[in-house]
Order: sequence, then structure tokens, then C-alpha cells
Amino acid sequence: MTTPAFADGTPARAIVDLDAIRDNVRALRGHAPSADLMAVVKADGYGHGMLPAARAALAGGATWLGVATAEEAFALRAGLDTDVPVLVWLLVPGAPFAELITADVDVTVVAPWALEEVAAGARAAGRTARVHVKVDTGLSRNGVAMRDLPAVVRRAAELEASGELRVVGVFSHLACADEPGHPSIDRQGAAFDDALAQVARAGLRPEVRHLANSAATLTRPDLHHDLVRPGISVYGNSPGPGVGPPGRFGLRPAMTLESRLANVKQVAAGEGVSYGHTYTTTQDTTVGLVPLGYGDGVPRHGSGGAGSPGAPVAVGDGATARVLRVAGRVCMDQFVLDLGPGATERAGDLVTLFGASDGVAHGSPLPNAQDWAEAAGTISYEIVTRLAPRVPRVYVPAAGTGAIGTPAPAPTGDDPEGERQSRE
Repeated sequence: MTTPAFADGTPARAIVDLDAIRDNVRALRGHAPSADLMAVVKADGYGHGMLPAARAALAGGATWLGVATAEEAFALRAGLDTDVPVLVWLLVPGAPFAELITADVDVTVVAPWALEEVAAGARAAGRTARVHVKVDTGLSRNGVAMRDLPAVVRRAAELEASGELRVVGVFSHLACADEPGHPSIDRQGAAFDDALAQVARAGLRPEVRHLANSAATLTRPDLHHDLVRPGISVYGNSPGPGVGPPGRFGLRPAMTLESRLANVKQVAAGEGVSYGHTYTTTQDTTVGLVPLGYGDGVPRHGSGGAGSPGAPVAVGDGATARVLRVAGRVCMDQFVLDLGPGATERAGDLVTLFGASDGVAHGSPLPNAQDWAEAAGTISYEIVTRLAPRVPRVYVPAAGTGAIGTPAPAPTGDDPEGERQSRE
């Protein structure tokens, strides 16, 4: 990736490498060669930008797109010149089912009430609704309860026979796939098989069955079924430390969050740094101010001091960069680094909060989102998704493609060339 120059006066930016998203999808298809792939682009593409991310994913071979809300589905249909299937799954009573059906969006049935509202929406739209039934196989969150499933599929079969809807998919969601070997994974897999048997007994013949999220796409080929549904791994982040670093699977993070030192100054030994003085200098030192804070989405829990080492930040560029930790509390708009005595950094020098690496925990000189997640007591999903709108996104387009949007051919094996060069 060629890094563009900072615009004059820009304090920070998130560089989104669309090549990486495209290539990550290609790698994921290599891990699930027998299944179609739905790229999940909800929550503004996990903070990367929904429409650019969707185009890049399609260029990498995604055959479906998935979102949480009706507004996201409408935005995809308005912003993409493609008839790729789009699934929306988080709908409430009173949702705009007729409008979604008219826009050719697949809608999800998560409870008995939804069937009747979908049918009414289909009659209003004058079209047959494309429906996916979501089954709760053990997450105890959204989805049709197993005890309600027989009645739901019977009613769905009646509505399919009368033309209001067609059940094109059945799916569920895993609770602990990011913990390989967790016993709930097998239990949910068995419950999903039971749900599919009930669907078949009702006379329904769905086109796609889907259960595998990012973690299961990477680690449980027996759960791939007809369609895999990766989210965080599309953006190059591992689903969790238990799964392994991104490079193990041929993935690279697509987002690099970087800033510049706004101020560099000398501070005497014994001085408190930032709010609450939770960090105190132990020697005469140099501190540097980074103009990013929780108002930009940088987690306050990444603060350093009072027993916490602080989140890692790379200071400098290339071979001269060094990794330091946040010193003191992260504020709304800024945080401080202790650059150490004799530091040579100056105002304007580059700092990188996280970027395309396997992370300092795996020997990389550049932190990644997982490093920040561990420092803040959260997950990498939150680190990238919470990045605030006031941080400008700078998009690096896919090499040689201009505007991304042409789907790439699906890989033919489970290790496409060039996708797994970084392994541990």
C-alpha cells in the first residue's frame, strides 16, 4: 500500500486499504471453497465505510452482502450498481417490510410476529418476499426459539404456498466460535441440523443454509454449509486471540489509524501527566501530545498508569519507529506519550495507533487493533467500529481497478496463491 501524504493541518486520519479488503475476501473464499460468501458490512462496514467496503468485498469474490438494519440495506441498494443479494436481519415490529421487499432485499424472520408482518408487506408491495428464518440454536439472543420453530415453519409453508413469501434461507449465529474447541460450538451445530430437519419436514427447500461467522469460516469447515458469513475477518482482523493472528490465515488489517505529534516538551521527574495524575514521570523526560481521544473513538480504557501499561503506539516511520505506551488518561481529544529522556521526536512526527500487522504481541513493530483491544479490555471489533466520524477516512483504491466493483473469480483451492505468506 502506498501511503498518501497528510493533508496540511490534518491532525489524524484512518487509511482504509481497499486492496486489503478485496484480498481478505479472496483468502476467506480459499478457506471455504465449497460455500458462497456473505460479506457483513453493517455498522458502516465496521467503521471502514460501508459502500467502499462492499465494493471491495465484491471485487474479492463476495456473492452476498449482509447488514443489520433496514437503513443500511436501503443505502446499499441506492449506492451499489449491482443486484447482489442483500440480507437484513435486525428488524422490529413496524419495520418497512414493503419497502424492503420492493428494493429486493432479503428479510429475516426472527419470531412468529415477523411472518405476518412480512406477508402483509409482500401484499402491499405486490411481490413475493425473500425470507430467511433465523433460529436461536443457543446464543439466546435474536432468532426463533426452537420450541416455536415447528409452528413458524408450518406457517411459513402456508404463506409460501399462497405466494406471499419464499423461504430462501435458514441461519443461526454462534456464541463461542472465537474460542476453538468450546463445547457450545458442537451443540449449536447439532441444534442447527435439527432445525434444518424441521424446515425440511415442513416442505420448505431453502437455497442457502448459513451458520459460520468469521471464526467458524477460519476454523470449522464442517459448519460452512452453503454460505459463510464473515464480518471482522473481511477487514483483516482476527476474530480473537484464541483463533490466532491475521497473518496465520492470509489476512491483513485494512485500517491504519495514524496521527502526528502536536507538541513535544520537557517534563521534570515526579510530574503528573494528564487528568488525575494516574501516571507520574520517574525521571526528567520528554513527552509528546497526540491529538486523538475518546471523542475520536480512542477508548479511554487504553489509558496508562495506576497499574495499567497503556495501549501501544508506534512513534516514527519505518525502521526508526519505536513502540511506546499511552502515559496517563486518554482525554476527549488527546493523549500523551512519554518519549523518554533524550528523545529526538519533534512536533509533526508520525504516530500510528494501529495498522496492518499481526500486532506487538506477535513480535510486530506496529500495533494492531487487537493490541488496543487487549489494553482496553475489549475486542478488535469495537476498536475499529467505534472510530468517530470526525476522523477522516482516506481510501487507497485497489491497484489497477479504479472504482472497485467487479467481482473476482472464486478461488479453486483452499490456499490461493499469495494469501498465506505470513504464518507463525
